[in-house]
Amino acid sequence: MSPCNSLPANLPPGELRYLPWDINRKERLSSRARNPRRSRSVREPETATVSLIPCSGEDCKRGVEWAACAGQLLAQCPLCRYDSIQSLGWRSKQAHDSSHDWIRYRRGECQQCGVTITFLPAFSLPYTHYSLIARSEALRRRFAEGRSWENAAPPLKDPDRVPSPSTLRRWCYSLDFSRPIFSFLRRALKTLAQWLECGESPVFGSLRLSWPTVYPCLRIVWPWPLRR
Repeated sequence: MSPCNSLPANLPPGELRYLPWDINRKERLSSRARNPRRSRSVREPETATVSLIPCSGEDCKRGVEWAACAGQLLAQCPLCRYDSIQSLGWRSKQAHDSSHDWIRYRRGECQQCGVTITFLPAFSLPYTHYSLIARSEALRRRFAEGRSWENAAPPLKDPDRVPSPSTLRRWCYSLDFSRPIFSFLRRALKTLAQWLECGESPVFGSLRLSWPTVYPCLRIVWPWPLRR
């Protein structure tokens, strides 16, 4: 799923927009189940955690601190559509790149349907330790500069968190599993490099193409073949 698919139609123009990235079902035990002294365990109904990615072009512009938009909170629940989300405070997650190691983000709970909402910034996907900026830099080094997998790792703020070559390959496999290996990705990066060298910067969804946004742009258009 791309960060800019199927936006809710009832959001006013110009508002910060989000969409559900995924829904993870988690079963919660009641207080009786958590207390070993109770005679039997009772399970409450399943609750959902929804991760939301912002769809504001302003947050994806070059020079804008992309992690800052995680401090904003949406009032409308993406499931029940009521303006009933209340803040649950802040959490932290890893989002390694040249400027970030850990970032803070907001969580909220819908008072109407009970769903928990996680508000993540545009370049940090759920359950990942590296930002999309870092993944874009790895693509550039590997396929545009022709570096080996061992030398294609992006520079990071925390030098102890440099990703392994197998991690870089996994990032690429998530975009292209063609045969010969990465054949589509190689051609795509060659085309994108030519566009950028000529000063062209097409827009994909809310993202304007640049080297820092190559990875999320490919997530939006893939597997559409990039042709001139």
